[in-house]
Amino acid sequence: MGSAATCGATTDYLPLRNKVLQMARPSSVRIALVQPHSAWGPREESNVQQSVDWLDQCSKAGARLVVFPEGYPGPTSPKNSFDALTVLRRRARELQLFVVAGNIEAAPGGGHYVCLHLIGEDGNIIGTYRRTTPRGPYVYQDIPMWRFDYKEASNALRIFDTSVGRIGMLVCSEVYAPELARTLAVLGADIILFPAGGGQGDLIPTWQTVIAARAIENIVYTGASQNLYEPHERGLAMIAGPEGVLATRSDSGMLISDLDLDRLEFLRAEDEKIEVPRRYRTVPGLLRWRRPELYARILSDGPATLIGAKR
Repeated sequence: MGSAATCGATTDYLPLRNKVLQMARPSSVRIALVQPHSAWGPREESNVQQSVDWLDQCSKAGARLVVFPEGYPGPTSPKNSFDALTVLRRRARELQLFVVAGNIEAAPGGGHYVCLHLIGEDGNIIGTYRRTTPRGPYVYQDIPMWRFDYKEASNALRIFDTSVGRIGMLVCSEVYAPELARTLAVLGADIILFPAGGGQGDLIPTWQTVIAARAIENIVYTGASQNLYEPHERGLAMIAGPEGVLATRSDSGMLISDLDLDRLEFLRAEDEKIEVPRRYRTVPGLLRWRRPELYARILSDGPATLIGAKR
């Protein structure tokens, strides 16, 4: 299991890392992002057995944390009803893996939440994140793979302290909202995951740029992969760290990397110095640069005159 630290919408952004009950963890962890050819519509349930097969392959490759895309193995269509989580939980326990899996769930009053579930190596669900950003409606009616009315959740942002590191989860294009990842970093995240849905296409260059940027500015590891719904679709799978991109993949398969958690602690503890050669390839200690008193204006909706506001 694991413990969780939370930050609500009205919580002042204070340095909370020392308040998190930290579990013993290894100096490094091997992560596997899965970028599958995903079935949809009437065939969506076939993703369940495919996801189990992926877990077997990732385990053989030595992974301890396996991450599936948004909505995988599902269901992501309100027309489909099947239980993938029970199957994944059983296999995660057998293989002693941590797993991030996705689906949708009905929201009170109508619409659906987009959910990410973190399964522990004991097969229990450590925690669930429901997409919070943006406020609905959003793009989930745009392509036939989804076709549901998205409802944003208002749950506090959380990290989950596990034996493979402190994990934060966000959904898909939430990677473009830097406040979300920064909140998870302040809460103490080591790894922030952004499982993506599909259809990124022309957005992949900027998408991968912000995956890398979230890692650099927060001194964390980040990762994302997507569903490949079309035979020749190109994916955005990427694993990044504060000192650079570790791995990328555009086709279907596993993307694997070893994350050096001790290196994170070093980069967080150091202060920048002008020295040659430098002992780091990024600016260290960035979270100590924070000046929350300067950011108060962006912690509220603000007037309609703010840049980007709809008039």
